[in-house]
Amino acid sequence: MGAVAQSSPSSLPAPAQRDLVVVGASAGGVQALRDLVSVLPAKLPAAVLVVLHLPAQGGSALPAILSRAGALPARAAQDGESIQRGRIYVAPPDFHLAVVGGKLALTRGPRENGHRPAVDVLFRTAAQSMGPRVIGVVLSGALDDGTSGMLAIAARGGVTVAQDLHEALYPAMPRSVVDHVAPDHVLSAGAIGSLLAQRCRETVDISAVPSVRSQLRLESAMAEMDRGTVTSEGPTGGPSGLTCPDCAGTLYEMEAGDLLRFRCRVGHAWSAESLAVEQGLAFESALWMAMRSLEEKAALGRQLAETARGRGTTLSAERFHVMSEEAAGAAGLIHDLLSRVDIRLLGTPTGEPPPAKHTCSNAGDGSPETAAE
Repeated sequence: MGAVAQSSPSSLPAPAQRDLVVVGASAGGVQALRDLVSVLPAKLPAAVLVVLHLPAQGGSALPAILSRAGALPARAAQDGESIQRGRIYVAPPDFHLAVVGGKLALTRGPRENGHRPAVDVLFRTAAQSMGPRVIGVVLSGALDDGTSGMLAIAARGGVTVAQDLHEALYPAMPRSVVDHVAPDHVLSAGAIGSLLAQRCRETVDISAVPSVRSQLRLESAMAEMDRGTVTSEGPTGGPSGLTCPDCAGTLYEMEAGDLLRFRCRVGHAWSAESLAVEQGLAFESALWMAMRSLEEKAALGRQLAETARGRGTTLSAERFHVMSEEAAGAAGLIHDLLSRVDIRLLGTPTGEPPPAKHTCSNAGDGSPETAAE
C-alpha cells in the first residue's frame, strides 16, 4: 500500500488526495470507533490515526478491537514509522501521537487538558504536516479535547467531522466542535465511516494551502519536546494570573477562535473548561486535606487535655479541650460542605440531558449507542 508522503507545497504535486484521517475519542468512544471502522473498505486510500484517552499504566486492547471490527488492520503506532494507507494506527498509553514530516512520532510531551495521548496534539500536528489532506473526526467524550486541534485542521483547509450529538454516549466533545468549529459534517459513527470512504477519494489543490501560523508551529513543537520552546520567552499571549495544575507555572492565554485556552511555559495546555475541572478537583482535595488536618488537631487536643487532667493542671486541660472542640467543629463544617455541595461546583463532569437534535445534510439515523467502552 502507498505511503502518505510529507505534505509541503515544495515537495508535493498539486492536486493531492485526502489521505489522512485523524480520529479522537474519550468516554463512550470504543463503540463509536467500532461502528466507524466497521464500514471502512479494505482498500481505503487513506491511513487512519486514532487517539483514545487511556490510563497511563498498562496496555491497550484497542488495536485488536478495531481489527476485529472491520476490514482494516489496526496496530499500535510506532515512533518514526512511515504512514501507510489502508491501515489504522492507535496511540499507545502515555504517549502523544503526532505527525512529523509525514511520519508517525510518539512523544512524552506535556499533557494537554490533563491527557497524554491528547487528541489536540494529533490534530494539530497533522494539520501542520498535511494541510488540506487531513480529515478530522471527533467522537464521544467528555469535556472538549480535540476542539483546538479541529480549529487548526479547518484553518489549514482540512475536513471537519463530529459525531451526532444524540448518538454519542458522552456528547460534550463533539458538541464543543459543533459550537466552536461549525464542522463540515455531523453524522452518526457509521455514517462517518461511509463518508470517509467517499471523501478520501477526493483530490485537493495544495498549492493554495493556508500558511502555518506561528502559534500552531509553536504548539506542535512543544508537543514534540523541542526544548527551544521552553528556553524561549514562553507561549504567545499575556499572563492570565492563573497557575498550571501540573507544574504551578504561570498560564498564558492562547487564542483559538472563540475557545479560551491556556498554556504554561513548559507546554502544559488547558481549555478553560478542562482547567475548571482540574481546579475543582484540586479544591476538593484541599478540602479533604483540611478536614484531615483539623480532625488530627482535634484528636491531639483531646489527648493533651486528658494528659493535663491526669497531672491536675485544670487550666491547661480546659485550653486543650477548647482547641479540640474548635478543630472538631471546623472539621464538621468542611464535612458538611463536602457532603452537600453540588459536585458540579467542584468541576467534576456529570451526566447531562440529551442535547437538542443537530440537523444537517447527510445526517445519520441518530439511533443511540447500546454499548459503552
